[in-house]
This record gives sequence, structure tokens and C-alpha cells, in this order.
Amino acid sequence: MRARSPDEAHRSATPLELFFDLCFVVAVAQAGRQLVHALTEGHPGHGITGYLMLFFAIWWAWMNFSWFASAYDTDDALFRVVTLIQIAGVLILAAGVPRAFDTSDFSVVWFGYLVMRLALVAQWLRAAHGSEGAERRTALLYAAGVSVCQVGWLALLLVPKGVIPWVFVVMVLLELSVPAIAERARQTTWHPHHIAERYGLFTIIVLGETVAAATVAVQSALDENDELSTLLPIAGGGLLLVFAAYWIYFAVPVHLHLRSTRQAFAWGYGHYLVYGSAAAIGAGIEVAVEQASGKAHLSTFAASACVTVPAALFMVTVWLIHSRHQKRGLAQQLVLPVSSVLVLACTFAGDWAVPAAGLVAAVTVTVGVTLTARQGMALQEYPDYQE
Repeated sequence: MRARSPDEAHRSATPLELFFDLCFVVAVAQAGRQLVHALTEGHPGHGITGYLMLFFAIWWAWMNFSWFASAYDTDDALFRVVTLIQIAGVLILAAGVPRAFDTSDFSVVWFGYLVMRLALVAQWLRAAHGSEGAERRTALLYAAGVSVCQVGWLALLLVPKGVIPWVFVVMVLLELSVPAIAERARQTTWHPHHIAERYGLFTIIVLGETVAAATVAVQSALDENDELSTLLPIAGGGLLLVFAAYWIYFAVPVHLHLRSTRQAFAWGYGHYLVYGSAAAIGAGIEVAVEQASGKAHLSTFAASACVTVPAALFMVTVWLIHSRHQKRGLAQQLVLPVSSVLVLACTFAGDWAVPAAGLVAAVTVTVGVTLTARQGMALQEYPDYQE
């Protein structure tokens, strides 16, 4: 297993990577579904905490594979088999999500994680076997770090339930430190364009799951309630939010920003909030539909916040780690931060909160496109124009 060149031309995602992403979104859907159940039953603290914990496990396993494959994907038989084992692990994890949510029993989740992480360790050991010097040391550090962290996750099965969130925080810090420590020996040869494409593709899949979840919610509500005048505005506003999320994320060629490991770490780690909030938008739309149908035990304001808060978080996070690096001038820089505040303000719009947030998102895209077009015209007319 030899490291691939970071300057390789025409590097793109493989069918195996797309299959990998598709199977991972099953776990994302499970986490979102449990979040909906917790919120509609009036248990937001339990639901949000459980969602953040389980989503981290899903996202981190996906991220570990994606960066490894960007540097070492040989696409031979052994690489494919080990990757399929990782897919089996995430499906086991997904099966354990309801139990972890309902009773804080992480045994199935931990076992699924063990399958994924052992496969990843095997990949790093294979990379170490095929390399030497600093590159070999980096691969061994990754293998050792992943192994130690997996043992640490055992604490989730042994400590009292009240201590689990604190153990989770400690383990998250340890997990996040492994790449930072390992890459000190030698930076792995990840491919900027390939990584940007991988993250973009997973963003599309997560947004697709959001649309699917919202569609099922509306369909279920219509089967029991013919109040189209109540449900259609929620569905329309939710669809505008998802469309705007897609447009906002893909408005800039972010691979041009990934020029160093430090920049890549901040950008890659920040996607925990990007993916988590994108998936939560779909869960929020489900909650809003159930509340409008009279099946949720929460107020209109709380149901609206389930949509507007993750939508605003998505906007401001994408701006912070992604879009602002390609924006020029104060007006362009302020579009997403201001829009996120306006989306939050829509929470107070009562039954029209979701359609109002959707309209704000649509206006955000319109303003962004207009400002970009004007800047392009100014650059053509005045080549020295900078702001």
C-alpha cells in the first residue's frame, strides 16, 4: 500500500466511497429519527445530548476513513474487503442507536464501532508495512491512537449513566488529538480536491436524507389529517431551507482553501456542526409537522425552534469554516451571519415560522448571487478593484 500523490490529476470519489457514504447515512437517519421522538415527547435535553453523542461517532468514523482513503486508496481486493467490513460495522452501530437513545445502552453501538475501528487499524498497519521513515511512523501513530481510543470507549459500558456525558467529552478530545499528534511526524498525502469532493458528496447525501425524512412526515400527517393549509406551508418552507442549504454550501470552490494541514483540520472538524445541523433540519421539519398535526407534546415556539436553530447553525458554520474564505467585501461577508440571525427571529412567527425561515433562506441565496455577479462585473470593468 503506497501513498498516493496529493497532486494527482483528475482525482475523484470512487464507487466504493459512494457506497460507503450511502450506508453511513442509514446511521444518520437512525440518529435523526430518535431525535424526533425525543423532541416530540417533550424531552429536548435527552434528545439533543444523545443526538450529539451518536452523531459524533457516525461522523468521526466516516471522517477517519475518508482522509485515510484520500491518501492510501489502492482500490485493490484487500482494500475493498476491509472497507466493506467497515460498512458492516456502521450498520451494526445504526442498529444500536435506538437502544442507546432509549436506555443509554451503548453495547451494540460500541461493538459496531469496534468493527469499524479494527478495520481502520488494519488499514493503517498495512500502510505502515508499505512505507518507511516518517511516513511509517505516522501510520503507526494513527494505528496506536485509534486502538487506545477504542479501548477508552469501553468506559461508556462500565460507568453510571450520569457520568456517560463526561466520559464522552473526554473521549472526543482524545479522538480529535490523534490526527494532530500523528501528522506531526509527517503529513499524510491527502488530496485537496478529492477531500472537498468527498465532503460535498456526503453533504448532498445528508440533505437528501433530510428531504426524505420530511417527505415521510408530511405523508404520514396527510394520512391522518387532511389539513393541507397547515402542512403545505411547513413542507414548502422546509424545502426552501434544504435547497438554500445546498446552494450555500456549494457556492464556492473550497478545495482552493485546503492548502495546509492546519486549515484542513479546522475545516474538516467544523463539518461535525455542518452535517449535524443539516440532518437536524430534517428532524426539525418532522417535529413541526407532528406538532401541527397535534401529535407532539411541545409548543408551537419549541417546534419552530427545532427547525430554525439548526438552519441558523448551518448557515453560520458554513460561513465560518467554508464560505468566508472566498468572499470579498463587507457586504458579501455579512450575508450569511445576518441571515442566520433573521432565521432565528422567524422562531417567533408562530405557525408561519418554517415558511418564513424558508423565505429568508431563499432571499439569502438571491442576495448572495446578486452580490457575486456585481463583484464579477466590477472586476471586469476595474481590474484593480479589490473590495
